[in-house]
Amino acid sequence: QLELVESGGGLVQTGGSLSLSCEVTRTPFLDYGMAWFRQAPGKEREFVSGIDWSGDFITYSIAAQGRFTISRNDMRTTVYLQMNKLVPEDTAVYYCALKRDPTVSQIRGEYDYWGQGIQVTVSS
Repeated sequence: QLELVESGGGLVQTGGSLSLSCEVTRTPFLDYGMAWFRQAPGKEREFVSGIDWSGDFITYSIAAQGRFTISRNDMRTTVYLQMNKLVPEDTAVYYCALKRDPTVSQIRGEYDYWGQGIQVTVSS
């Protein structure tokens, strides 16, 4: 059974940085796209950043552009999200997601597997 295991969240002050990791375990798929979403209290889950299987196509939300960086290891088993210049509006539960094809999308419904979520809190 495929699992997505997130780590690295926590509490940080405004202007600080955090790095999230998502490890893919026991995947039966040969290639897949991956992304990070987030959900703040009382809000819809929203796209943050995504990377396709090749790593050639990366996309960010407007809120993440210029502050966050998505990457993956050479084995494509772990995807990272480096978050810099954090602000209180970034406070949310962050979810890793996997898409059963090599492309990436900003549409939540196109992802097939989700991690359990990890809390990121930015204090003012």
